[in-house]
Amino acid sequence: MSNRRAFNGSRLKQARTFRGMTIAELAEETSVTKQAISNYENGKANPSLETLLRLISALGFPRDYFYEEDIQEIKAGTTFFRALLTTNKKDRLSQEEKTKVLSKIYYVLDKYIKFPKLSVPVITHETTPDIESIALQVREHWNLGTEPISNMVHLLEKNGLILTSISTGGNNIDAFSQRQEVDGREFYFVVLGDDKGSAARRQFSAAHELGHIILHDWSTDLEVISREEFREIENEANQFAAAFLLPKESFLNDLIYPNKLDYYIELKRKWRVSISAMVVRAFQLKAINHNQYQYLMRQISKKGWRSQEPLDDVIPIPKPSLLKKAIELLKSKGVLSGDQLIQQLSKNSISLNKMDVEVLLGLEEGTLNDAQRESNSVVIEIKSTGAVL
Repeated sequence: MSNRRAFNGSRLKQARTFRGMTIAELAEETSVTKQAISNYENGKANPSLETLLRLISALGFPRDYFYEEDIQEIKAGTTFFRALLTTNKKDRLSQEEKTKVLSKIYYVLDKYIKFPKLSVPVITHETTPDIESIALQVREHWNLGTEPISNMVHLLEKNGLILTSISTGGNNIDAFSQRQEVDGREFYFVVLGDDKGSAARRQFSAAHELGHIILHDWSTDLEVISREEFREIENEANQFAAAFLLPKESFLNDLIYPNKLDYYIELKRKWRVSISAMVVRAFQLKAINHNQYQYLMRQISKKGWRSQEPLDDVIPIPKPSLLKKAIELLKSKGVLSGDQLIQQLSKNSISLNKMDVEVLLGLEEGTLNDAQRESNSVVIEIKSTGAVL
């Protein structure tokens, strides 16, 4: 297949970025000079067959990947990272590139699967947003009332957002989100770090990303704004998450003993929000004063609850399931096997190894080789006008 097009230097850069490697690191790995790699990426030269094989071996992408041109124009907006100030740029670029590749896989699946339609309210505000009011408007839009949300991940998937959970390399990336536009359609991708074993933390991360989607301008260039402006953006997303997960009136009604730390354990069981986040929320709502807040936070630190809280090993961690169900449905209905999915990706100019596809879709290793399996409670279906193999 590779003789159909010339070597695509931008694909080399994308593959390198995907793997989280600098030009210097790739040069050391392959014994190819930094200047040569730079020339390949910028289209100033093409690698010899021997050099190409070294690059392929180091990067782990199929050979065809480096000869393909993207056939769909993807307009990607800002990628909001929760820990932008403490995450190095190489890690951020790697996760952004993985999200772009994930989106390309999704757009192929979208030809076969009737995914939930995007249902996110558009709430405009010309001045400082009234976050309490906006959080309630989103709840009203989704008919949630003011009761606890047991599974934020399922809620977002149900309303048309695309979620996956991947390892972020043990760095400071809890979650991030990216808006894309393809053929006039709007898509939101939310990636949850798979390195933190806490349901409450994942709940808040998902709600935080929803805050960005609802509140913020996706044309913002985070590389040029000030640290203070970035902190304000993050603070607003945190405030939204707290207001959305812990509606003011309902939560205050439950705060019978707001100054007793152990009482928050029972509240956590109900509200699925971390104890520290509930203490912060209680202070913001003036259910406790500053001295009580400081005391409770010191107790949280003393008990070691900064790293692991009570119930973290009991409450099940919500996991994205929509993409997994899509693959199960395609396989169980005999529409696409694992090999056929890889072939369809290649036909759409996105040649990938099965292992990378499984990781990006949040599938268990070997899923694309497994026997057909039925899926319970599927909330998606095959499109009657789906693409024909």
